[in-house]
Amino acid sequence: MGKTLRVIQWATGNIGKRSLRAVIEHPDLELAGLWVSNPDKAGKDAGALCGLPDTGIRATASVDEACAIEADCVLYMGKRTDVDELCRLLASGRNVVTTRGDFHHPPMMDPSVRARIEQACAAGGTSIYSTGSSPGFVTEALAIPLLSLSRRLDCLTIDEFADLSSRNSPDLLFNVMGFGRPIGVFQQERADHVKADFSASLAQVAAGLGLPIDTWQAFGEFAPARSDHTIAAGPIAAGTMAAQRVTVEGLVSGTPRLRFRANWYALRDVDAPRWDLRESGWRIRVQSDTPLDVNITFPVALEDYAAFTPGLTGHRAVNAVPAVCAAAPGIRTTVDLPQVMAQLA
Repeated sequence: MGKTLRVIQWATGNIGKRSLRAVIEHPDLELAGLWVSNPDKAGKDAGALCGLPDTGIRATASVDEACAIEADCVLYMGKRTDVDELCRLLASGRNVVTTRGDFHHPPMMDPSVRARIEQACAAGGTSIYSTGSSPGFVTEALAIPLLSLSRRLDCLTIDEFADLSSRNSPDLLFNVMGFGRPIGVFQQERADHVKADFSASLAQVAAGLGLPIDTWQAFGEFAPARSDHTIAAGPIAAGTMAAQRVTVEGLVSGTPRLRFRANWYALRDVDAPRWDLRESGWRIRVQSDTPLDVNITFPVALEDYAAFTPGLTGHRAVNAVPAVCAAAPGIRTTVDLPQVMAQLA
């Protein structure tokens, strides 16, 4: 890497906390500062906030204080994207790696926002990059080398499976996601929310392949439980919603060529025989002149998922810091960055 890079961790939610720990333990990164959204965390040592010994770096809830810290890069992991904050950081000479999904494919961004971000990057000589596990790793970093074996692509299908049966979050599962409720019409705005991030990520790959996508579509489906069950969050009665999936597709002349499908389920015993619900992980199928079927699962006990999954997103962002700091100014993508490498020692 050549030099130690100074990093500011921006926010300490589930993913931000894991990212913070990774920065502190990284051999070639130095924690320069920590911004927190919760005033109750302000003044606390960064190590204490992620289960490590004290570092001497105290958290601040002040954007002004955080922006005054000298650093090479900011790991931006807040609950929302604040364009004013980002422009301020970028224009001041700080590169940004973010797990927010707003920057996967610049042509699909709001033109006014894109212009502001690019102007800030030009002013500061900096770059910004969106990444994570999904979207990010599975839709870009893994898809690109798999497709490098092909000269013809009929369709790339990425299925993501998430078993929620051990998640003890009744409000999220029952009130927000609707598990255990009567089957109704899938709200299109929910499908469109998933479409926003995943279509941009896949569009980046399509552009790199020279594949002209005509349109992007998204739709959702529900599946009912076959019998009564009780999961960690509570009971799910037979006939009520026990699984849901959202499909995002890029079409060429009306035919899907790139597809992401999020399969979220509280039970696998559902009345949807063609869904083929698998254990948590990903299945990537390449229908081409070199067909592939790749299955990825996580050899982790369900009760350990809450501690395991933040690393899937947070670690890739941390590992991307050197590449983004070395990149040309602007909004960078997986297609134009060098391969992200983990520096382990």
